[in-house]
Amino acid sequence: MNFLPLMLNLKGKEVIIFGGGEVGERKTKLFCQHASVTVVSREFTPLLNSLKDKIKLVKVKDVSEEEISRLLKDAFIAIPATNDAMLNERIAKLASQSGKLVNRVDDLGDIIVPSVIERGDIVIGISTFGKSPALSRFIRERIEEVVTPEYALMSRLQNELRDKLKSCVEDQKKRKEILWNIINDDEVWAALRKSYDKAYMIALKHIGNDG
Repeated sequence: MNFLPLMLNLKGKEVIIFGGGEVGERKTKLFCQHASVTVVSREFTPLLNSLKDKIKLVKVKDVSEEEISRLLKDAFIAIPATNDAMLNERIAKLASQSGKLVNRVDDLGDIIVPSVIERGDIVIGISTFGKSPALSRFIRERIEEVVTPEYALMSRLQNELRDKLKSCVEDQKKRKEILWNIINDDEVWAALRKSYDKAYMIALKHIGNDG
C-alpha cells in the first residue's frame, strides 16, 4: 500500500456511483456535498429519489461492459457499490483501465474515504485502510474530545491576525513568534469559549507596540 493523504477539490468533477441501495445512498450523501454525482442502478432508495434535483439518477436493467464504459466517460471517481461482487469487480477494472480513480466498498481501491472531523477550516481524516472501522470511529471520538469547536475560532483568529501582522510587523520571524504565543495563551482559549470578540482583544495585546 502506498497511499498519500490528500485534500481534493471536487467542484465540477463527476462522481459516478453504481448501485442505488444503502451503500450507494451513503456514498451519495457524502460526495454530493462536494461534486456532481450520478447514480446508476435498477432501483433507488427513497432518499436517493428525494435527491433527484441535486443528483443525476440513471435507471438501468442490466449494464454491459460497453454501457459501463460509456457511463464512465466523464467520471473523475467511480464507485462500484452494487450488491453483486462480480459486477463491482468488472466496473472497477473498466474504470481503472480508462484512468478513473476508484473508490471500492468491498476492497481497497485508489481512494479511501476516511472518518472525518470538521471544525470550521480544520479537517482531520482518520483511516485504518479498512482494517478496523470501529477503531477509526474510536479514534475520531477521542480526537473530538480534544479538538473542540474553539479550534475553529482559533483558526479564524490566527488568519485575521496574520493578515494584520503583515501590514504592521515586517520581521517574518517576529510575526511567527507572535502568532505562536497567541496559540499558547490560555487566556485567549478561555475567552474563545465565551466570546470571539473578547478573545480577539486579548490576542491584540501580543502585538503591542508593534501594531
